[in-house]
Amino acid sequence: MKVKTKSKKVNKSWLNDHVNDPYVKLAQKEGYRARAAYKLKEIDESLGLIRPGALVVDLGSAPGAWSQYVRRRLAPQGAAVGQLDGRILALDILPMEPVEGVEFMQGDFTEDAVLAQLQAALAGVAVDVVVSDMAPNLSGIASSDAARITHLVEVAVDFALQHLKPEGALVVKVFHGSGYSQIVKLFKDCFKVVKPIKPKASRDKSSETFLVGLHPRVAERPG
Repeated sequence: MKVKTKSKKVNKSWLNDHVNDPYVKLAQKEGYRARAAYKLKEIDESLGLIRPGALVVDLGSAPGAWSQYVRRRLAPQGAAVGQLDGRILALDILPMEPVEGVEFMQGDFTEDAVLAQLQAALAGVAVDVVVSDMAPNLSGIASSDAARITHLVEVAVDFALQHLKPEGALVVKVFHGSGYSQIVKLFKDCFKVVKPIKPKASRDKSSETFLVGLHPRVAERPG
């Protein structure tokens, strides 16, 4: 019974924080499906990653807040609907409500058949930006969770190396803790410029942070 009481307290505390969160309120006001939109917005505004005419791939896209943000960046007037100057391909293992102008595929990015479907949709066109908010279901076992997180980052990096333009960028979500230093090393091995960013919209209590890799090392792409 004590465990249940504690769980209720934790849930109530989280709910209270969530309801009073300024980014939650802002997302509701501006029509974003999740506060996560402001994480990508801050990263993009600091580095100028997403420009009109771009081809952007959004991995782990559900519920769609990042796709919504990218869609507005590619709209001539920053609109949520209407004309789109660019292309957005989104993929998630979970279903996602449609976002106007976004091509969505449902499937597991780590499966070869799903990856092949995404590659076919690209039709050989090089990608400007890959964004990944992919995260595994965490078990609470540090070593196991670190391995799952690292694997998702590795497949995102591998995809980026194969499909990004020479001046392209990859943004991935990572977590401080076991395996973080190895992920940073992987990025430094694969990109000429690496920038870790902890957006203001990331909760202080969260170990979440983001790594941005710029200018993939094209000559070292796997064959």
